[in-house]
Amino acid sequence: MSDAYPQIEYYPLSFEHEEMKRRSQEFYNMMDRRRTVRKFKSKKFDKSILDNAIKAASTAPSGAHKQPWSFCIVTNAELKHKIRQLAEEEEYENYHGRMSDEWLEDLRPFGTDHVKEFLDIAPYLVIIFKKVYDLTEDGKRRNNYYVNESVGIATGFFLAAIQNAGLASLTHTPSPMNFLEKALDRPPNERAYLLVPVGYPEDGVKVPDLKRKGLEKILDSYD
Repeated sequence: MSDAYPQIEYYPLSFEHEEMKRRSQEFYNMMDRRRTVRKFKSKKFDKSILDNAIKAASTAPSGAHKQPWSFCIVTNAELKHKIRQLAEEEEYENYHGRMSDEWLEDLRPFGTDHVKEFLDIAPYLVIIFKKVYDLTEDGKRRNNYYVNESVGIATGFFLAAIQNAGLASLTHTPSPMNFLEKALDRPPNERAYLLVPVGYPEDGVKVPDLKRKGLEKILDSYD
């Protein structure tokens, strides 16, 4: 086919078996320390670290290689505060009527409410948008495929890269999130997917003593 991608040779990473085991264990150990943090320092860090994390996210597979995502970094204090105000308006409605009693009960051990001061304090807010379709230069629509799956995988890559850099993050979903599209004046083909504050955790910050499901609860093997 004339429009097929040219083929290039693939050079995979290659390790001895014991090295593979060691690397897999070390990566798990690092990721097992990942926790959601709600209290940040305002201290900034070199933005190139975020750029690299986003580039790592962009290596994720996507439907038909459409890469249907946009990452926006917000550092402007006024815009961050506006985002906080709009998020808290939605979250107030969530905590005072939208969420079911069961949902609120499941959230109770975390001690969360509609107040989201971390949106002001965290030095960087990363807003991930999904492109429900693409727009050509002449304004025509082009389909994207498996958008939620593709953006979800890219988001996972991003969170792992943030953890690998030694920073903390929070996955924030003040649903509905269409206020983010308006606040950042995004194009009509984008929908807010996730809001991720990123920064250094506050000194002495505490997190819930959670236990993750063991392998026997999440893995079924078919030998």
